[in-house]
Amino acid sequence: MARIVLDASALLAYIHGEPGAERVSAVLDEAIISTVNLAEAITKLVLTTGSRERTLRLIEEAEVDVVDFDRGLAQETGVLSALTRTRGLSLGDRACLALAQRERAVALTADSGWSKINVGIDIQFIR
Repeated sequence: MARIVLDASALLAYIHGEPGAERVSAVLDEAIISTVNLAEAITKLVLTTGSRERTLRLIEEAEVDVVDFDRGLAQETGVLSALTRTRGLSLGDRACLALAQRERAVALTADSGWSKINVGIDIQFIR
């Protein structure tokens, strides 16, 4: 089975037990997330929990492998803006897609706004 690249929205759905959490739970053993998407998830968690310690504990409990955002990913993330700008994808969204492209993996997201984009990878939705 192909590796899975998590978008921040998928990780957050898992952590909060939202609809689609079971889909994320089923693939956590093979999932990776970029440092950009991890920062995005941490940002949202800190803002909702108000606690640095609780946020970092929740992230640690998810046990997802983290991939550093390097120069190649930065370049591809920037290039993806031309293909995705009409859909309003954020830097984090494009970072997830760039990592999935590089790893030849499935991008897993809760963001339905990705449904009409085609960047040559398999995008799956948790709900």
